[in-house]
Amino acid sequence: MTKKKKSKTRRLLLILISLVILVVILGLVGSQFLGDRSSGVTVETAKVEIRTVTQTVTASGRIQPEVEIAISPDVSGEIIQLPVIEGQQVEQGQLLARIKPDFYLAQVEAAEANVLQARAFQSQRRADLLNAKQRLERQHSLYEREVISESVFQEAETAHEISKAALEAADYSVQSSEAILRESKEQLSKTVLYSPMGGTVSKLDVELGERVVGTTQMAGTEMMVIARLDQMELEVEVNENDVVNVALADSATIEIDAYPDRIFKGVVTEIANSARLLAGSSQQQVTNFPVKIRILDPHNAEARRAAGRASALAEESPTSNDYPSFRPGMSGTVDVFTQTVDQVTAVPIQAVTVRDFNRVKAQRSEADTTSVEEEETETQPMLRNEDLRKVIFMVDEESKARMIEVETGIADDRFMVIRSTLVGGEKVIIGPYSTVSRTLRPDATVKERQ
Repeated sequence: MTKKKKSKTRRLLLILISLVILVVILGLVGSQFLGDRSSGVTVETAKVEIRTVTQTVTASGRIQPEVEIAISPDVSGEIIQLPVIEGQQVEQGQLLARIKPDFYLAQVEAAEANVLQARAFQSQRRADLLNAKQRLERQHSLYEREVISESVFQEAETAHEISKAALEAADYSVQSSEAILRESKEQLSKTVLYSPMGGTVSKLDVELGERVVGTTQMAGTEMMVIARLDQMELEVEVNENDVVNVALADSATIEIDAYPDRIFKGVVTEIANSARLLAGSSQQQVTNFPVKIRILDPHNAEARRAAGRASALAEESPTSNDYPSFRPGMSGTVDVFTQTVDQVTAVPIQAVTVRDFNRVKAQRSEADTTSVEEEETETQPMLRNEDLRKVIFMVDEESKARMIEVETGIADDRFMVIRSTLVGGEKVIIGPYSTVSRTLRPDATVKERQ
């Protein structure tokens, strides 16, 4: 009995101690919570600045040569000569490939035979016309002396006209045969491919002995690509909402993934007029516009020397070891500087939010102490129209949140221009995000986070 009483007493004592500790913890938490509410909402602040703001448009894309030509054959056949390799420098007019010409040689020989045959037929018709003309002259003399009848004379005239028409047809036949011969020779000449410009064989997709398809009737085989690697550019995809801010000759900075520690200069050289639709869902598509950015920093030293720009290369830098080697297809990111304003009033972007002024008026008219979330839920059905405006919250001398409607201008990645009566130095509330964007009310007591 004594042991059972001791165990019960010990258990009750432990329960009482636990209850006391729990009450103390709840008291501390409650006092802290009440103290925080009584001292106001804890917020983060920043000062209004007078600064230069540059609006940028960021996009990603891939490097490509400014000038490149895809080489496809006009005729079909087997490649019997391929004297170039990928990466090789070529000059304008240099032999790139030769296609087996046997079939086209046979066509030329057949066309030449047809021309000779047509000319022989033309000579025969010319002789027939001469014979018919002489007969007509004799019949005309006899008809004038009334030796022959009129019908006999008319037969001679008809024969002469027939011979004249036959000779004209023979002339056209010769012209047609000669045109076919020229076409056959042109087809034969196309079995040899020459470089249309000086550059680099940046891509080679065929091998010696491979059969290729000409472009006469369909899309032919792309054999290789000749590119001017001495001047590269980036083609980036700019969203339709941002492309309206981009203009030709806008400056840019370029970051290439292969050179993560270097920044290159660029300039906008081309903006597409037509959009490029990216495949998305059936109901929504991403609309982008291709924009080309020329890389201004010297690059691809070997290609520059091959292009005859060695003197310019020497002036740009004493050595070419520091020149980056850009290859088609490398990925990169571009920041295009679209607009810059100097000495303007600016606040951090997170300080600007949107408020429904109809809801704000309704909240001010209520006198109860309902929480902000409950209050918004209760007043939502009562509001029929929205009056959305951009605002910032400033901290006044009494540590109150003062809401000010603002008109905004351009923005960079950190600051936004404010076109209002701010002079600089004022404190604006920038966080926490949920407080600024949703729960902070005008005239609320705030406490700056240290």
